[in-house]
Amino acid sequence: MNKKAITARMSKDAGITGIQAEKAFTSLIGGIRTSLKKGKRVTFSGFGSFDVKIRKARKGRNPKTGESIQIPQKKRVKFNPSKGLIDSL
Repeated sequence: MNKKAITARMSKDAGITGIQAEKAFTSLIGGIRTSLKKGKRVTFSGFGSFDVKIRKARKGRNPKTGESIQIPQKKRVKFNPSKGLIDSL
């Protein structure tokens, strides 16, 4: 599903216009993004949770030259599905 399909489904299910559904979806994504930037966990009961994890710095290898390089630490978003979501699949 993409953004267009999700907002169309929201519009139909909630009985609102497509523009209202798009604004609601954009607000939801913005709220999730803001919380994750602050390092907070975002949880949807029965669906799962999003959390920011830090990947440690490590050594890597340039595939073209074979040269050893240092890969810096970075943040990544991790999604943990709920048991209910896993069982429904």
